Amino acid sequence: MADIPLVFPALGALYHALAPWAETLLRVAVGAAMVPHGLRMCLGWFKGTGGPVDSVPKVAAFYDKRGYRPGWLWAYGTVLTQFVAAPCVALGLFTRPMALVLCVLLILSAYDHAKYDGYFWNRMGVEYPAMWAIGVFYFVVNGGGAFSLDRLIGWQF
Repeated sequence: MADIPLVFPALGALYHALAPWAETLLRVAVGAAMVPHGLRMCLGWFKGTGGPVDSVPKVAAFYDKRGYRPGWLWAYGTVLTQFVAAPCVALGLFTRPMALVLCVLLILSAYDHAKYDGYFWNRMGVEYPAMWAIGVFYFVVNGGGAFSLDRLIGWQF
């Protein structure tokens, strides 16, 4: 896109200056959004805001019922993803591998919700996990960006 001239060339410097901030905001939002979801789903916080799954054993039973066996393995994988990988993405720490793990979880979630719940987010459909999977995929490809802990420590995957 850089070879396409801007209609208002004077805005180019503004876009260039805001790009790392916009990327950081997206990374923090994508990573941080998964933490309260995990608190609700795995620990029972935020009662009345979602499905009946509110503990790790219930998550395991849910996965078993949906065909993800053994359910306990998938449940603990979900816990680790939501409480380790998601905060790492938000902070930009080990961004690419953590984003990859989170992206896989969200793609599987999107598939499952599409299969059982339809499209719309307000009916637990594919819309929500698919959108977040796309958002986190950006960081699988691009890494943590200018304002990340990866950049601060001086290495990335």
